[in-house]
Amino acid sequence: MQLNYLKKWTLYGTMMVLMLTCLFTGLPEQASAAEKDELGLESKAAILVDSETGEVLYEKNADELLGVASMSKMVTEYIVLESIKEGKITWDQKVKINNYVHRLSGAPELSNVGLTEGEEYTVKELYQAMAIHSGNAATVALAELIAGTEKNYINVMNKKAKELGLEDYEFVNSSGLNNADLLGSYPAGDATSENKMSARAVAKLAYHLVKDYPEILETSSMPSLKFRDGREYKNFNWLIPSLVFGYEGVDGLKTGSTDYAGYNVTSTAKKGDQRVISVIMKGKTKNSRFSESIKMLDYAFGNFAEEEVLPANYTIKNNKTLKVVKGKEDSVKISTDKAINLIVKNGEKENYQTKLTLDEKKLNTNGELTAPVKKGEKVGTLSLQTKDGKEIEFLTADGKKTVTVDVIATEGVEKANWFVLAMRGVGGFFSDVWDSASAAVKGWF
Repeated sequence: MQLNYLKKWTLYGTMMVLMLTCLFTGLPEQASAAEKDELGLESKAAILVDSETGEVLYEKNADELLGVASMSKMVTEYIVLESIKEGKITWDQKVKINNYVHRLSGAPELSNVGLTEGEEYTVKELYQAMAIHSGNAATVALAELIAGTEKNYINVMNKKAKELGLEDYEFVNSSGLNNADLLGSYPAGDATSENKMSARAVAKLAYHLVKDYPEILETSSMPSLKFRDGREYKNFNWLIPSLVFGYEGVDGLKTGSTDYAGYNVTSTAKKGDQRVISVIMKGKTKNSRFSESIKMLDYAFGNFAEEEVLPANYTIKNNKTLKVVKGKEDSVKISTDKAINLIVKNGEKENYQTKLTLDEKKLNTNGELTAPVKKGEKVGTLSLQTKDGKEIEFLTADGKKTVTVDVIATEGVEKANWFVLAMRGVGGFFSDVWDSASAAVKGWF
């Protein structure tokens, strides 16, 4: 009896230990984010995209709003380049430095190129200081040039972000610093406020920047900046080939770090004809953001390639023809008008299926076309999706269009003349009569 009693309490004790373990450590199937993550990244969020189409190749917490720090300077890079293109400002235009910008440029522990009060600097000098050495005061000087005040410039940033479709963002200053570092000047928010973006929004910003203004790479790829003060300022993006974590093909784009944001980096690299963009947000250490970026870049270049997933003139299985009424022929052959190319993971080319969408405006209630039908006439679209029915993910609507092609009639069908249509009507009448009579006779037996 005592032995059974002891066994029973031993069993109860074991069960209690297991319950308490689950309570404090989580159930076994509740693996950590790193264990669930295909690449095992420790950073809070990340995303990897094809630079040409914006196709998403990998993501982790890509829609979470996080501190973005100096990566938000890419918004100002875009606005400056656009302003120059539109003739609103010029590279050699002079900008006179005021007392606030001068004091900010000398603030301790902030990334800056020293700017002298009352001295004039060109837009190009300030732009390079911002893009290469992440100069915070230089960024403010450019913001004031474009909008009059940094407070007004926040509206410019928000407008541009909306135009670019960034969706997840919150800007309180031009530089990406915590407002507490701005010497008491808060363009928006309060002393604790800081710029925020999602990894997807940052990737979309970088995508537009590289696509619309590829000349950005001429500056972002520079390992250092020799400034007029005689000093040489290093590029904080240590993925640039000649720097600490040098990676072949990297030529941009921007780093950022604050206590709130952690360690961030947006990188872009090109190998052969393939260019990708990767974003790391809230990395654990200064170095880990670069090592994890390398992991993503290796993953992209080692596992993905562009392939022709669907050839031109593709005929859809079970939908090779469409029925036609009032035509000399009763059907017409259809196919796609062009091929679909996609960045595909190695060995997964067969993991896609097609979805046919016919133009209902051109069909009657029975789903038939009405003659005449012209050769090359669009009758619908064919889109590519994964075999589990999910859409292929892109950063932009334009990217999504790359996996949809027109379906056209590959031949023409002329409208039948009145006599042929009349004979068909008569034939159809007698056919119906015969079918009815045959059914009746069969019923007798």
